[in-house]
Amino acid sequence: MELLDCLGLACPQPVIRCRSAVDNGMECLEVLVDNEPALENVQRFLQSRGYTLSATAEGPQKWRIRAALDADASVAPAPEEQKGHEQDLRTLVLITTETLGRGDDTLGTKLMENFLATLPELGNRLWRLVLVNGGVKLTAQPGPALESLQKLAQQGVSILVCGACLGHYGLLEAKAVGETSNMLDIVTSLDLADKVIRP
Repeated sequence: MELLDCLGLACPQPVIRCRSAVDNGMECLEVLVDNEPALENVQRFLQSRGYTLSATAEGPQKWRIRAALDADASVAPAPEEQKGHEQDLRTLVLITTETLGRGDDTLGTKLMENFLATLPELGNRLWRLVLVNGGVKLTAQPGPALESLQKLAQQGVSILVCGACLGHYGLLEAKAVGETSNMLDIVTSLDLADKVIRP
């Protein structure tokens, strides 16, 4: 069993180290992490690669993740293998703030609400929303913006929410929609998208 000491490593380094170990054929791993975004991201990554997990808290901000490859598991393809057919155009929306535009925040809030409510008009071309920096606040504040995001998620739109950003704003537990993610997933998503919209 290989021990990956990821204590003190910032996003997305713990996931990158796990991916390297998985790609090198490691069937049993122990991973040490010291923040909740890393805990969630590492577990999600290893589960997607067919590992059975257990996680144990070893202190206020320290977890040990034990992972063993399940030979019978159905393994999701790696993101770089999910491109699909050329005719399946995928639009990604990158949201970096909780308001749309500059000038008046009240107006910007209303514009963002309208923007999110209008995204379903893209139809099945809308593949993924990525929320970073102040944009993650939209996933944790009750109101029309959150309701629109929840409707999009129910319709099958993937929503990635930056875990480091949630942690910075103290919103990890308040997030009400989307998948806590990391910079590796975000960069990969931007690369895989056919079109990126940044309001």
